[in-house]
Amino acid sequence: MNHKTSPTDSHLLSTADDESVLVLSTSSIMKNITTLRNLTIGLLAAASISAAADTLPPTPYTPTPEIIKARQQFRDSGLGIFIHWGIYSMFGQNEWYLNRGINAEEYAKAASGFYPANFDASQWVKTFKDAGAEYICFTTRHHDGFSMWDTKQSDYNIVKATPFKRDILREIADECQKQGLRLHLYYSHIDWTRPDYPSGRTGKETGRDSTLVDWPHYYAFMNEQLKELLTDYGPIGAIWFDGWWDHDEDKTPFDWQLQPQYAMIHELQPSCLVGNNHHQSPFDGEDIQIFERDLPGENTAGLSGQEISPLPLETCLTMNRSWGYTVKDRDYLSADDLIRGLVRTAGKGANLLLNVGPQPNGELPHDAIVRLQTIGKWMDTYALTIRPTSAADFGEQPWGVATCRDNKMYLHILDPEKKIILPIDKKKIKSAVGYLSRKPVKISKNGSETILLPGEEIDPSQPDYVIELTLK
Repeated sequence: MNHKTSPTDSHLLSTADDESVLVLSTSSIMKNITTLRNLTIGLLAAASISAAADTLPPTPYTPTPEIIKARQQFRDSGLGIFIHWGIYSMFGQNEWYLNRGINAEEYAKAASGFYPANFDASQWVKTFKDAGAEYICFTTRHHDGFSMWDTKQSDYNIVKATPFKRDILREIADECQKQGLRLHLYYSHIDWTRPDYPSGRTGKETGRDSTLVDWPHYYAFMNEQLKELLTDYGPIGAIWFDGWWDHDEDKTPFDWQLQPQYAMIHELQPSCLVGNNHHQSPFDGEDIQIFERDLPGENTAGLSGQEISPLPLETCLTMNRSWGYTVKDRDYLSADDLIRGLVRTAGKGANLLLNVGPQPNGELPHDAIVRLQTIGKWMDTYALTIRPTSAADFGEQPWGVATCRDNKMYLHILDPEKKIILPIDKKKIKSAVGYLSRKPVKISKNGSETILLPGEEIDPSQPDYVIELTLK
């Protein structure tokens, strides 16, 4: 892997030869001493000002009107597609394969055989759009350090290191613009291959020379790559960071220098959102809050115990058990379960970022395509009940969740065997009908309970039955 390195500064010292004679008068000596003293005072003053500036707290992040607009657009999206794809797909053992004690130099040899002959950006984007997605989040560089675009910062990329010689990201970016999907970019703060990255708790056995750790150099490398992504590939909806947790066990807290990086992103693209999958409450400078493998407020996977912020929310989930392509993993959730997951996510006021791990030949897995097609058919009918909407203020109920838009409330009945009890006063409901049939739904009151009784039988084989309320 030919990572670029910066040249070392050299300083040349010259001396007068033995025959040179320097004569200084007393007055010139005193003049030089005075000049040196004034220069020293000036340098000390500048150092004092610099030190004082370093102790000042950073200016709190204030989102611009462009960011506020972009946040709302993101909040209203409902569904996005996550794409985990790189040379790790060739091993068929997911995107963390290099972390299993594999030597980085041996792993990198896979690049010379990476030729995804069946990759078709147009078909990919069409498949995702037909599924009802509003945006795509593509992994530009995962923890293995391989860049899926023609970066000038390293030869370890899809164009220079593979026989494919095509800029995958360029083709996806062009198709997103043609077909009207927004493009978000995943970028890992971790690199298990570069020796200048200060190793954390992962990727320790990849054979790197630990004496070459150089955080300032690595930080500059990342920022140069980010500049490429934000200036060469059209409008980018968000930068989706990952890897902060690699140093969450350090005795001395590791300074990722996130705020200057975030500020650079906002400067390069004023409408580009920043998110970070750090499993913490949002940091200053971030525009969205990410939850991994759990809905907001839940923590079944042990990664999402953070408090829910007022920022736009996103939950990322896999269809099966893996993010990157895993040849043995056929343990896919059913399309109905994925639809229920989408509905429950909307009921929490969040977007669902649903993952697909493409195969090494560039094709999307058949099992993923079938599920996306089913989700698309459901979205053709029910998209307006999950976007643009907000979560009801009463949270998830035994029967399901509710979403709201203006004076409409959509009750998503995910468990038709449960009694539909509403935690709102009957007097606030103007009407209730089946969303598809438009048949009236009876509203009764039993003490303090408001109960809904659909006038039609709910088909338990369907993933969701929707009741539309009109509120007064």
